[in-house]
Amino acid sequence: MINLMLFVCAENEGGLFDFNATLPLMALQFLILMFLLNIIFYKPVTKILDSRDEYIRNSLTTASAALNKADQLVLQYEQGLAEARKEAQELIRQSQREAQQIVLVEVKEAQSIAEKLIHEASQQLMIQKEQAIKTLESQVEILSDQIKSKLLSKII
Repeated sequence: MINLMLFVCAENEGGLFDFNATLPLMALQFLILMFLLNIIFYKPVTKILDSRDEYIRNSLTTASAALNKADQLVLQYEQGLAEARKEAQELIRQSQREAQQIVLVEVKEAQSIAEKLIHEASQQLMIQKEQAIKTLESQVEILSDQIKSKLLSKII
């Protein structure tokens, strides 16, 4: 009966961790499983993830370069636009100055023409005035001669 008890006790002794041949066998199975999973699953997944990371890095680099180039082009176009605006404003100012000079020249010419016309008109008026005075003087002389002759004829 003691032998039976030892057998039962020995049977009950092997619980969760039994240090017999099953533990190294389980460790070996675990290592083989890890090795197979590494070859079959982890390496292809890692390659895919690495290639995806490389693609993303390349895309980001390309996008960054394109963005820098676009920023440079925008800056270049803005500078060109600013220069074009300055040139247009200068052209407008120059055109305004030329137009003002043309207007001043034409106004001066018109004033000189008007002054000439006024001078000619005043000369003609002076000539007409002198002619009118001469005509009036001659008529006054004729009338005074007529009055004188009438008065003399009444006195005689």
